[in-house]
Amino acid sequence: MATATGRYEPDYAVPPGQVLKERLDAQGITPAELARRCGRSAKLISEIVAGKAPIEPRTALQFEKVLGVAADVWLGIEKDYRLHRTRAAAAAENAADAAWSRSFPVGELAKRGVIGRRATGGRAVSELLSFFRVASVDVWKTWYGESSVACRRSPSFESDTFALAAWRRLGELDAGGQTCADYRESEFKQALRQVRRLTRTTSSTTVDDTRKLCNDAGVALALVKPLPRTRVSGAAWWLSARRPVIALSARHRTDDHFWFSLFHEAAHILLHGKRDVFVDGMNDDGTTGVETEANDWASNFLVPRAAWRRFVDGGAYRAAEVRRFADEQGIAPGIVVGRLQHAGLVPWNSLLNRLKVRLAWDERPSTK
Repeated sequence: MATATGRYEPDYAVPPGQVLKERLDAQGITPAELARRCGRSAKLISEIVAGKAPIEPRTALQFEKVLGVAADVWLGIEKDYRLHRTRAAAAAENAADAAWSRSFPVGELAKRGVIGRRATGGRAVSELLSFFRVASVDVWKTWYGESSVACRRSPSFESDTFALAAWRRLGELDAGGQTCADYRESEFKQALRQVRRLTRTTSSTTVDDTRKLCNDAGVALALVKPLPRTRVSGAAWWLSARRPVIALSARHRTDDHFWFSLFHEAAHILLHGKRDVFVDGMNDDGTTGVETEANDWASNFLVPRAAWRRFVDGGAYRAAEVRRFADEQGIAPGIVVGRLQHAGLVPWNSLLNRLKVRLAWDERPSTK
Protein backbone atom coordinates (compact mmCIF):
# COMPACT_ATOMS: atom_id res chain seq x y z
CA MET A 1 0.00 0.00 0.00
CA ALA A 2 1.59 3.29 -1.09
CA THR A 3 1.32 6.16 1.35
CA ALA A 4 1.18 9.92 0.80
CA THR A 5 4.95 10.06 1.43
CA GLY A 6 5.71 7.46 -1.22
CA ARG A 7 6.83 4.72 1.20
CA TYR A 8 5.64 1.15 0.80
CA GLU A 9 3.83 -0.20 3.81
CA PRO A 10 2.48 -3.78 3.89
CA ASP A 11 -1.14 -4.37 4.81
CA TYR A 12 -0.09 -6.87 7.48
CA ALA A 13 2.34 -7.22 10.39
CA VAL A 14 3.40 -10.37 12.18
CA PRO A 15 2.66 -10.34 15.93
CA PRO A 16 5.89 -10.46 17.96
CA GLY A 17 4.44 -13.24 20.11
CA GLN A 18 3.99 -15.42 17.04
CA VAL A 19 7.61 -14.90 16.01
CA LEU A 20 8.75 -15.68 19.54
CA LYS A 21 6.67 -18.88 19.68
CA GLU A 22 8.12 -20.05 16.35
CA ARG A 23 11.63 -19.35 17.59
CA LEU A 24 11.05 -21.24 20.83
CA ASP A 25 9.62 -24.23 18.94
CA ALA A 26 12.58 -24.25 16.57
CA GLN A 27 15.04 -24.33 19.49
CA GLY A 28 12.97 -26.72 21.62
CA ILE A 29 12.57 -24.23 24.44
CA THR A 30 9.35 -23.79 26.38
CA PRO A 31 8.07 -20.36 27.46
CA ALA A 32 8.66 -21.35 31.07
CA GLU A 33 12.30 -22.27 30.34
CA LEU A 34 12.81 -19.01 28.47
CA ALA A 35 11.48 -17.15 31.50
CA ARG A 36 13.96 -18.91 33.80
CA ARG A 37 16.91 -18.28 31.45
CA CYS A 38 15.98 -14.59 31.18
CA GLY A 39 15.32 -14.23 34.88
CA ARG A 40 11.81 -13.00 34.15
CA SER A 41 8.40 -14.18 35.25
CA ALA A 42 6.65 -16.94 33.34
CA LYS A 43 3.57 -14.71 33.26
CA LEU A 44 5.41 -12.00 31.30
CA ILE A 45 6.70 -14.43 28.69
CA SER A 46 3.23 -15.97 28.33
CA GLU A 47 1.71 -12.52 27.84
CA ILE A 48 4.29 -11.66 25.18
CA VAL A 49 3.53 -14.91 23.34
CA ALA A 50 -0.19 -14.15 23.58
CA GLY A 51 0.30 -10.58 22.32
CA LYS A 52 -0.84 -9.05 25.61
CA ALA A 53 2.50 -7.50 26.56
CA PRO A 54 5.08 -5.72 24.37
CA ILE A 55 8.73 -6.59 23.92
CA GLU A 56 10.57 -3.79 25.67
CA PRO A 57 14.29 -2.91 25.19
CA ARG A 58 15.39 -4.75 28.35
CA THR A 59 13.48 -7.87 27.30
CA ALA A 60 14.85 -7.63 23.75
CA LEU A 61 18.41 -7.64 25.09
CA GLN A 62 17.65 -10.74 27.16
CA PHE A 63 16.13 -12.51 24.12
CA GLU A 64 19.27 -11.60 22.18
CA LYS A 65 21.47 -13.45 24.69
CA VAL A 66 19.21 -16.47 25.15
CA LEU A 67 17.81 -16.97 21.64
CA GLY A 68 20.61 -15.53 19.50
CA VAL A 69 18.38 -13.01 17.69
CA ALA A 70 19.57 -9.39 17.84
CA ALA A 71 17.70 -7.04 20.15
CA ASP A 72 17.03 -4.54 17.36
CA VAL A 73 15.29 -7.29 15.38
CA TRP A 74 12.89 -7.97 18.25
CA LEU A 75 12.28 -4.27 18.75
CA GLY A 76 11.73 -3.78 15.02
CA ILE A 77 9.12 -6.56 14.92
CA GLU A 78 7.41 -5.02 17.95
CA LYS A 79 7.47 -1.51 16.46
CA ASP A 80 6.11 -2.64 13.08
CA TYR A 81 3.31 -4.59 14.72
CA ARG A 82 2.25 -1.79 17.06
CA LEU A 83 2.41 0.78 14.28
CA HIS A 84 0.37 -1.48 12.02
CA ARG A 85 -2.32 -1.83 14.68
CA THR A 86 -2.36 1.91 15.27
CA ARG A 87 -2.66 2.58 11.53
CA ALA A 88 -5.52 0.10 11.29
CA ALA A 89 -7.34 1.85 14.13
CA ALA A 90 -6.72 5.23 12.49
CA ALA A 91 -8.01 3.88 9.17
CA ALA A 92 -11.21 2.78 10.88
CA GLU A 93 -11.61 6.26 12.33
CA ASN A 94 -10.91 7.80 8.91
CA ALA A 95 -13.56 5.60 7.32
CA ALA A 96 -16.04 7.03 9.80
CA ASP A 97 -14.98 10.52 8.66
CA ALA A 98 -15.45 9.79 4.95
CA ALA A 99 -18.34 12.25 4.72
CA TRP A 100 -15.91 15.00 5.77
CA SER A 101 -13.61 14.22 2.84
CA ARG A 102 -16.50 14.35 0.39
CA SER A 103 -17.12 17.95 1.43
CA PHE A 104 -13.99 19.00 -0.48
CA PRO A 105 -13.69 19.48 -4.26
CA VAL A 106 -11.75 16.21 -4.41
CA GLY A 107 -11.75 16.00 -8.21
CA GLU A 108 -9.93 19.31 -8.58
CA LEU A 109 -7.61 18.56 -5.67
CA ALA A 110 -6.67 15.30 -7.36
CA LYS A 111 -5.87 17.19 -10.57
CA ARG A 112 -3.56 19.44 -8.58
CA GLY A 113 -1.81 16.47 -6.98
CA VAL A 114 -3.14 17.09 -3.48
CA ILE A 115 -4.69 13.62 -3.20
CA GLY A 116 -4.55 10.50 -5.34
CA ARG A 117 -6.99 10.33 -8.23
CA ARG A 118 -8.49 7.14 -6.82
CA ALA A 119 -8.51 8.16 -3.16
CA THR A 120 -11.92 7.56 -1.59
CA GLY A 121 -13.34 6.91 1.84
CA GLY A 122 -10.80 6.54 4.62
CA ARG A 123 -7.91 6.84 2.18
CA ALA A 124 -9.14 10.26 1.03
CA VAL A 125 -9.45 11.34 4.67
CA SER A 126 -5.88 10.25 5.38
CA GLU A 127 -4.47 12.04 2.34
CA LEU A 128 -6.40 15.23 3.07
CA LEU A 129 -5.17 15.24 6.67
CA SER A 130 -1.61 14.87 5.34
CA PHE A 131 -2.23 17.73 2.90
CA PHE A 132 -3.37 19.98 5.74
CA ARG A 133 -0.62 18.63 8.04
CA VAL A 134 -3.05 17.87 10.87
CA ALA A 135 -3.57 14.60 12.72
CA SER A 136 -7.36 14.42 12.85
CA VAL A 137 -10.58 15.93 11.56
CA ASP A 138 -11.17 17.52 14.96
CA VAL A 139 -7.81 19.26 14.78
CA TRP A 140 -8.62 20.36 11.22
CA LYS A 141 -11.81 21.99 12.46
CA THR A 142 -9.79 23.98 14.98
CA TRP A 143 -7.13 25.11 12.51
CA TYR A 144 -9.07 25.49 9.28
CA GLY A 145 -12.76 25.38 10.12
CA GLU A 146 -15.02 28.36 9.73
CA SER A 147 -14.71 29.31 13.40
CA SER A 148 -10.95 29.89 13.00
CA VAL A 149 -11.28 32.33 10.12
CA ALA A 150 -11.92 36.05 10.47
CA CYS A 151 -12.94 36.95 6.96
CA ARG A 152 -14.79 39.25 4.61
CA ARG A 153 -17.93 38.05 2.89
CA SER A 154 -20.12 39.32 0.12
CA PRO A 155 -23.62 38.00 0.96
CA SER A 156 -24.27 37.06 -2.66
CA PHE A 157 -20.90 35.40 -3.23
CA GLU A 158 -20.22 33.12 -0.28
CA SER A 159 -17.48 30.52 -0.52
CA ASP A 160 -17.76 26.96 0.68
CA THR A 161 -15.82 26.54 3.94
CA PHE A 162 -14.09 23.31 2.88
CA ALA A 163 -13.07 24.50 -0.56
CA LEU A 164 -11.87 27.78 0.91
CA ALA A 165 -9.75 25.96 3.49
CA ALA A 166 -8.14 23.90 0.72
CA TRP A 167 -7.46 27.05 -1.32
CA ARG A 168 -5.90 28.71 1.70
CA ARG A 169 -3.72 25.62 2.34
CA LEU A 170 -2.50 25.76 -1.25
CA GLY A 171 -1.58 29.36 -0.52
CA GLU A 172 0.35 28.27 2.56
CA LEU A 173 2.32 25.77 0.51
CA ASP A 174 3.07 28.36 -2.17
CA ALA A 175 4.15 30.86 0.47
CA GLY A 176 6.22 28.32 2.37
CA GLY A 177 8.30 27.66 -0.73
CA GLN A 178 9.29 31.30 -1.18
CA THR A 179 12.54 32.81 0.04
CA CYS A 180 11.71 35.98 1.92
CA ALA A 181 13.62 38.48 4.01
CA ASP A 182 12.43 39.15 7.54
CA TYR A 183 9.40 41.41 7.40
CA ARG A 184 9.96 45.14 7.78
CA GLU A 185 7.00 47.47 7.54
CA SER A 186 8.92 50.40 6.07
CA GLU A 187 10.38 48.24 3.31
CA PHE A 188 6.97 46.74 2.55
CA LYS A 189 5.46 50.20 2.13
CA GLN A 190 8.29 51.13 -0.21
CA ALA A 191 7.72 47.91 -2.16
CA LEU A 192 4.03 48.74 -2.49
CA ARG A 193 4.91 52.12 -3.98
CA GLN A 194 6.97 50.32 -6.59
CA VAL A 195 4.19 47.80 -7.20
CA ARG A 196 1.79 50.69 -7.72
CA ARG A 197 3.94 51.83 -10.65
CA LEU A 198 4.04 48.27 -11.99
CA THR A 199 0.26 48.32 -12.42
CA ARG A 200 0.83 50.23 -15.66
CA THR A 201 2.97 47.49 -17.21
CA THR A 202 1.70 44.57 -19.25
CA SER A 203 4.94 42.61 -19.32
CA SER A 204 4.90 38.85 -18.84
CA THR A 205 7.21 39.41 -15.86
CA THR A 206 4.97 41.90 -14.03
CA VAL A 207 3.58 39.32 -11.60
CA ASP A 208 7.01 37.85 -10.93
CA ASP A 209 8.44 41.33 -10.40
CA THR A 210 5.66 42.08 -7.94
CA ARG A 211 6.31 38.89 -6.04
CA LYS A 212 10.03 39.65 -5.79
CA LEU A 213 9.37 43.11 -4.41
CA CYS A 214 7.09 41.62 -1.78
CA ASN A 215 9.56 38.84 -0.93
CA ASP A 216 12.41 41.29 -0.52
CA ALA A 217 10.25 43.21 1.96
CA GLY A 218 9.45 40.04 3.90
CA VAL A 219 5.98 39.26 2.49
CA ALA A 220 5.14 36.02 0.71
CA LEU A 221 2.84 36.57 -2.28
CA ALA A 222 0.97 33.38 -3.15
CA LEU A 223 -0.94 33.10 -6.41
CA VAL A 224 -3.48 30.28 -6.28
CA LYS A 225 -6.05 29.53 -8.95
CA PRO A 226 -9.58 29.41 -7.49
CA LEU A 227 -11.06 26.05 -6.57
CA PRO A 228 -14.67 25.13 -7.35
CA ARG A 229 -17.04 26.71 -4.83
CA THR A 230 -14.50 29.35 -3.83
CA ARG A 231 -15.50 32.89 -4.67
CA VAL A 232 -12.46 34.37 -3.03
CA SER A 233 -10.31 37.15 -4.43
CA GLY A 234 -7.60 37.30 -1.82
CA ALA A 235 -6.54 36.55 1.72
CA ALA A 236 -3.99 37.77 4.25
CA TRP A 237 -2.54 36.09 7.31
CA TRP A 238 0.76 35.48 9.13
CA LEU A 239 2.59 32.18 8.81
CA SER A 240 4.84 33.29 11.65
CA ALA A 241 5.75 36.46 13.51
CA ARG A 242 8.14 37.35 10.67
CA ARG A 243 6.28 36.00 7.63
CA PRO A 244 3.03 37.62 6.48
CA VAL A 245 1.26 36.10 3.51
CA ILE A 246 -0.92 37.59 0.80
CA ALA A 247 -2.76 35.09 -1.38
CA LEU A 248 -4.53 36.14 -4.58
CA SER A 249 -6.77 34.16 -6.92
CA ALA A 250 -7.17 36.55 -9.90
CA ARG A 251 -10.77 35.34 -9.83
CA HIS A 252 -12.20 38.02 -12.10
CA ARG A 253 -9.18 37.95 -14.42
CA THR A 254 -8.97 41.71 -14.80
CA ASP A 255 -6.11 43.92 -13.73
CA ASP A 256 -8.23 46.32 -11.68
CA HIS A 257 -9.58 43.54 -9.49
CA PHE A 258 -6.19 41.85 -9.14
CA TRP A 259 -4.37 45.01 -8.09
CA PHE A 260 -7.07 46.25 -5.74
CA SER A 261 -7.16 42.83 -4.05
CA LEU A 262 -3.40 42.95 -3.56
CA PHE A 263 -3.49 46.39 -1.94
CA HIS A 264 -6.56 45.50 0.11
CA GLU A 265 -4.76 42.46 1.57
CA ALA A 266 -1.61 44.55 2.06
CA ALA A 267 -3.69 46.87 4.21
CA HIS A 268 -4.58 43.96 6.50
CA ILE A 269 -0.88 43.21 6.93
CA LEU A 270 -0.09 46.83 7.71
CA LEU A 271 -3.09 47.76 9.83
CA HIS A 272 -4.46 44.68 11.55
CA GLY A 273 -3.51 41.89 13.91
CA LYS A 274 -1.33 38.87 13.31
CA ARG A 275 -3.72 36.30 14.76
CA ASP A 276 -6.61 36.68 12.32
CA VAL A 277 -6.99 35.31 8.82
CA PHE A 278 -8.64 37.82 6.50
CA VAL A 279 -10.32 36.22 3.51
CA ASP A 280 -11.80 38.53 0.91
CA GLY A 281 -15.19 37.23 -0.11
CA MET A 282 -16.21 35.56 3.16
CA ASN A 283 -17.30 37.38 6.30
CA ASP A 284 -18.85 40.77 5.80
CA ASP A 285 -19.83 43.08 2.99
CA GLY A 286 -16.87 45.39 3.46
CA THR A 287 -18.89 48.17 5.06
CA THR A 288 -17.75 47.85 8.68
CA GLY A 289 -14.65 47.59 10.83
CA VAL A 290 -11.37 46.29 9.50
CA GLU A 291 -12.71 45.73 6.00
CA THR A 292 -13.70 49.37 5.66
CA GLU A 293 -10.22 50.31 6.81
CA ALA A 294 -8.62 47.96 4.29
CA ASN A 295 -10.85 49.19 1.47
CA ASP A 296 -10.19 52.85 2.30
CA TRP A 297 -6.46 52.32 2.65
CA ALA A 298 -6.20 50.52 -0.69
CA SER A 299 -8.37 53.08 -2.48
CA ASN A 300 -6.43 56.05 -1.13
CA PHE A 301 -3.07 54.42 -1.73
CA LEU A 302 -3.92 53.80 -5.37
CA VAL A 303 -5.65 57.16 -5.88
CA PRO A 304 -5.25 59.86 -3.21
CA ARG A 305 -8.60 61.07 -1.92
CA ALA A 306 -8.16 64.70 -3.02
CA ALA A 307 -7.16 63.71 -6.55
CA TRP A 308 -10.09 61.34 -6.83
CA ARG A 309 -12.54 63.99 -5.66
CA ARG A 310 -11.29 66.45 -8.27
CA PHE A 311 -11.65 63.85 -11.01
CA VAL A 312 -15.13 62.79 -9.94
CA ASP A 313 -16.30 66.40 -9.60
CA GLY A 314 -15.26 66.95 -13.22
CA GLY A 315 -17.87 64.41 -14.29
CA ALA A 316 -16.03 63.43 -17.49
CA TYR A 317 -15.61 59.67 -17.68
CA ARG A 318 -14.81 59.12 -21.33
CA ALA A 319 -11.86 56.89 -22.21
CA ALA A 320 -9.58 59.82 -22.97
CA GLU A 321 -10.25 61.47 -19.61
CA VAL A 322 -9.76 58.17 -17.78
CA ARG A 323 -6.44 57.58 -19.53
CA ARG A 324 -5.29 61.10 -18.80
CA PHE A 325 -6.16 60.83 -15.10
CA ALA A 326 -4.49 57.41 -14.85
CA ASP A 327 -1.35 58.84 -16.45
CA GLU A 328 -1.32 61.69 -13.94
CA GLN A 329 -1.62 59.26 -11.05
CA GLY A 330 0.88 56.76 -12.46
CA ILE A 331 -1.51 53.79 -12.33
CA ALA A 332 -3.25 51.51 -14.81
CA PRO A 333 -6.40 53.03 -16.39
CA GLY A 334 -8.28 49.82 -15.59
CA ILE A 335 -7.94 50.64 -11.89
CA VAL A 336 -9.71 53.96 -12.48
CA VAL A 337 -12.47 52.22 -14.43
CA GLY A 338 -12.96 49.66 -11.67
CA ARG A 339 -13.25 52.34 -9.04
CA LEU A 340 -15.76 54.31 -11.11
CA GLN A 341 -17.84 51.16 -11.46
CA HIS A 342 -17.61 50.34 -7.77
CA ALA A 343 -18.77 53.87 -6.95
CA GLY A 344 -21.75 53.45 -9.31
CA LEU A 345 -20.56 56.27 -11.57
CA VAL A 346 -20.37 54.08 -14.68
CA PRO A 347 -22.12 50.76 -15.37
CA TRP A 348 -20.34 47.42 -15.04
CA ASN A 349 -20.92 46.74 -18.73
CA SER A 350 -19.44 50.07 -19.75
CA LEU A 351 -17.35 50.36 -22.89
CA LEU A 352 -14.63 51.57 -20.55
CA ASN A 353 -13.99 47.91 -19.76
CA ARG A 354 -11.79 47.97 -22.84
CA LEU A 355 -9.27 49.86 -20.73
CA LYS A 356 -8.90 46.91 -18.39
CA VAL A 357 -6.21 44.32 -18.99
CA ARG A 358 -7.36 40.72 -19.07
CA LEU A 359 -5.38 38.16 -17.09
CA ALA A 360 -4.71 34.58 -18.11
CA TRP A 361 -4.06 31.62 -15.81
CA ASP A 362 -1.26 29.23 -16.57
CA GLU A 363 0.45 28.23 -13.36
CA ARG A 364 -0.05 31.82 -12.25
CA PRO A 365 -1.90 34.85 -13.62
CA SER A 366 -0.15 36.87 -16.28
CA THR A 367 -1.11 39.77 -18.49
CA LYS A 368 -1.98 39.19 -22.10
